[in-house]
Amino acid sequence: MANPAQEIKYTKLFINNEFVDSQCGKTFATINPATGKKIADVSEGTKADVDIAVKAAQKAFEIGSDWRNMDGSARGKLMNRFTDLIERDANILANLETLDNGKTFDDSLFDIQVSCDTLRYYAGFCDKIHGNTIPSDGNMFSYTRKEPVGVVGQIITWNYPILMISWKIGPALAAGCPIILKPAQQTPLSALHIAALSKEAGFPDGVFNVINGLGEAGAAIASHPDIQKVAFTGSVNIGKIVMETAAKTNLKNVSLELGGKSPLVILDDANLDEAVETAHNGVFSNAGQNCCAASKTYVQEGIYDEFVRRAAEMARNRKVGSGFEKDVQQGPQIDQAMFDRIMNYIEYGKQDGATLEVGGKRWGTEGFFIEPTVFSNVTEEMRIAREEIFGPVQSILKFKTLDEVIERSNKSDYGLAAGIFTNNINDAMKFAHSIQAGSVWVNTYDAVTPQTPFGGYKQSGIGRELGMDGLEPYLVVKSVSVKLPAKY
Repeated sequence: MANPAQEIKYTKLFINNEFVDSQCGKTFATINPATGKKIADVSEGTKADVDIAVKAAQKAFEIGSDWRNMDGSARGKLMNRFTDLIERDANILANLETLDNGKTFDDSLFDIQVSCDTLRYYAGFCDKIHGNTIPSDGNMFSYTRKEPVGVVGQIITWNYPILMISWKIGPALAAGCPIILKPAQQTPLSALHIAALSKEAGFPDGVFNVINGLGEAGAAIASHPDIQKVAFTGSVNIGKIVMETAAKTNLKNVSLELGGKSPLVILDDANLDEAVETAHNGVFSNAGQNCCAASKTYVQEGIYDEFVRRAAEMARNRKVGSGFEKDVQQGPQIDQAMFDRIMNYIEYGKQDGATLEVGGKRWGTEGFFIEPTVFSNVTEEMRIAREEIFGPVQSILKFKTLDEVIERSNKSDYGLAAGIFTNNINDAMKFAHSIQAGSVWVNTYDAVTPQTPFGGYKQSGIGRELGMDGLEPYLVVKSVSVKLPAKY
């Protein structure tokens, strides 16, 4: 049940199956965004702690270790037992998530269930990772093996903490890789509880390590010569730094899931009721803190005015408040910095000549709440149309033809996701095949599942997460050829 007074049991680093203080002894505060007040102080990991965690992970990965010797089927059972414990503690984790992130308790529970679905999906792969036999030239028996890449570093963001953990550790554990996980400094609490559950489930020492920290910890992971792969979710600017840092050490495998400015296109033959509601949820869910948020809503001119009227009314009726309160739909922004950033974008929208239909102000007197905000008469050159806001701000643009809106959408620097509402299958397929986006949704939006790969074009990232494609970055292919004494 929802409990804003949830006990905070774990605040240290988790290395080699033990909770330990950081080497420097420093701590930092994690803040409740609904109140702006401190929840707890957590240990601040630095390069020294990353070094220790990497050594533990390397030991876990040694040939002959319990982890390397574990059968794939046993690894799958271990992952499922781990997932059972997460489901057992779903209420505790949801309380921690809502305290630390601000999202509604129901949304936290939903994220936990989807995270469990993701972990079980990858648990099913553990004994199904295999190579091929190859009819190579010469008198050879040739085959390939898919082997774990080695120790991996995973740096996650704060908007979906538990979901991002499952997206990262699911394929890594299935492949057999030990992990150094760095949660976002704003939201470390759920990661630490999950770390405790990994030990309870029976993971060998050194397989799963959690380093709370600030920028130094992330930089140490990206630059560490004994980490073979880094997976990062976050902003484009930090993603570029991670990639540059990784290239300067051991040219490690890097995957990046970055930002977006995703278009949702509404054609005039669409079901307007469904389109308005889906567009609303597509931008305002999680207080707009969603990398594939449909923050750029294109509406065909024949239905534009009616769409704007309905969109503004729906935003006006959206209930804002603490995530622990009943019927609340939207919690706070994550921190003061993001609150200020979003409010600045709202001012840019006004200054650039967009029409503020609803919202645009602070909500309440404490915490980091912003009213659901809708702008109409938005044009492409406006900053609110070009740049990722990462908040509860919907920009509604007008267009005439499908060809026009495809061209306008593709001029974006981003390419994470896109959606279209139409009853014309030909228009839907033309859009889906023409748009430069990693995920395209027709008559729905943000339909992310464990089975479907997720990632972006252009500035929205490199590589894919989820699905079978999400497993590949944690594997390396080895070719083996054996000379035979004679042809058979």
